[in-house]
Amino acid sequence: MTGADRAAGPQGARGTSRGDPTIDEPPRALSDGLELRSPAFNDGTLIPSRYSHQGGNQIPPLQWTHVPEDTEELVLLCEDPDAPGGTFTHWVVAAIPPDVTEIEDAAPGSAVQGRNGFGDLGWGGPQPPVGDGAHRYYFRLYAVDRPLGLGEGATAGDVHAAVADHVLATGTLVGLFAR
Repeated sequence: MTGADRAAGPQGARGTSRGDPTIDEPPRALSDGLELRSPAFNDGTLIPSRYSHQGGNQIPPLQWTHVPEDTEELVLLCEDPDAPGGTFTHWVVAAIPPDVTEIEDAAPGSAVQGRNGFGDLGWGGPQPPVGDGAHRYYFRLYAVDRPLGLGEGATAGDVHAAVADHVLATGTLVGLFAR
């Protein structure tokens, strides 16, 4: 087993996570929960370097199922709680139509991208400090019961405030990355 294999953790179903685990809690299954996965990496395993900030900064492909029937909007966040200065935002995507089931290469056309921790709009891939252990990147997809009205440049804080009391379901996928 290589160091990368050890850092990647246990292998599970291909890129799936259900429920909404807290930072230190493993994913838990929900009978009708929103399921978020990636064909590029498994839940709890290393994110390929082409998706990192310095490795190409490509948007990682994501797919989801079990969107609740009453969903009006989907919102996606990617956050790193292990960043030295506190939780670092890597991606904010709001106004995703509820009939969209994947992101590949770009956010869906009608969606709006928010500001990441680098100060840019859109995806800002992992870039933990060299020598840090593997950081955890929480991709969270929220199904909400009303349009949130978030515009371009919205922050993770804006999303957290807007989704309060409006979440129908949440799907979480955790990827790891170290340099």
